[in-house]
Amino acid sequence: MIRLDKVSKVYPDGTRAVIDVSFEVPDGELCVLLGPSGCGKTTSMKMINRLIPITEGEIYIDGKNTGEMDENELRRNIGYAIQDIGLFPHMTVGQNIETVPVLKGWSKVERAKRAEELLELMGMPPGEFKNKYPSELSGGQRQRVGVARCLGADPSLLLMDEPFGAIDPITRVRLQGEFLKIQEVLKKTIIFVTHDIYEAIKMGDKIALMNEGRLVQYGTPAELLYRPENEFVESFVGADRALKGLQLLRVKEIMTDTAPTAKPDEKAEAVRARMEQEGIDWLAVVDIGGRFVGGVNRLDLSGGRTVKEVMSPPAAAPVDAVLNEAISLMLGSGLNTLAVVDRDRKLLGVLTFDAIREALAKLGQRGEDQ
Repeated sequence: MIRLDKVSKVYPDGTRAVIDVSFEVPDGELCVLLGPSGCGKTTSMKMINRLIPITEGEIYIDGKNTGEMDENELRRNIGYAIQDIGLFPHMTVGQNIETVPVLKGWSKVERAKRAEELLELMGMPPGEFKNKYPSELSGGQRQRVGVARCLGADPSLLLMDEPFGAIDPITRVRLQGEFLKIQEVLKKTIIFVTHDIYEAIKMGDKIALMNEGRLVQYGTPAELLYRPENEFVESFVGADRALKGLQLLRVKEIMTDTAPTAKPDEKAEAVRARMEQEGIDWLAVVDIGGRFVGGVNRLDLSGGRTVKEVMSPPAAAPVDAVLNEAISLMLGSGLNTLAVVDRDRKLLGVLTFDAIREALAKLGQRGEDQ
């Protein structure tokens, strides 16, 4: 657990960057420090590992006052990831990941094993990436290595300063999703800085919204969206809070977990007759292992002998995707029904616009009630 108790930062010229900030982050939760530029969020984060000294107040990690700890030991036990990644260009990917384990005196075997484990976790096969240099990687790959290095010595606390801010929007969304999956497994305590409210709602268990050095509201994303404490919070959240609230829902919460299916080699005429009898216009096509390989509309079945000849590309939403991302996929594919799959592309169910409309109605009602 991490706790800030009436923390302030005043610079020699009198600038009050952080003013009397207090909040607590339980073990295993991700807390987002959110707010406009210059609000004090990065300063607050850097005071946690004493990159910036505290002027007033105290910070505790697992009940221990950080001001009484050795600075170097404190930092070696906290993972740190920043926007521009900061990989060492003269070191390989593996050596970058091993940076903190080296400082902590891990053996060569332990360091190498840990680097390989983290590369696997990041979806980067060690045999392909471990001996590459940062200049040989894409922006998204460098970002993954930066996160892996942050986890190098298996710290219980991570500090992340806009870690996905310097990459393109498509890669950013993908990395956000991948990191959330990793967090579900690792359950680290994380302080995550961003100025993007969409990212905050998607990533945070809690959000600390700051303005002009002060903590304005601290709570869950839903509390900020539907119970803003003042005009600043309401303005920062924006009028489209129902649409932002779609990030509070995941596909698995509103999907239908049964779906009509067909096999690729089935006769198109027989499948069309079955769809007419059941009154459905679309079904998922799955292979013998239950993996989703495409979809087919009833009207399209008149144009081929088998389902495989007329099925559409396999547009699908991951089961743990947030709802707004699934809607984007549906609009892009032109479908009223979207397949929902697991990591192995096995079909788990379908998402429909009717289900989305119901979810929007519930979110709107929730906002009115609160």
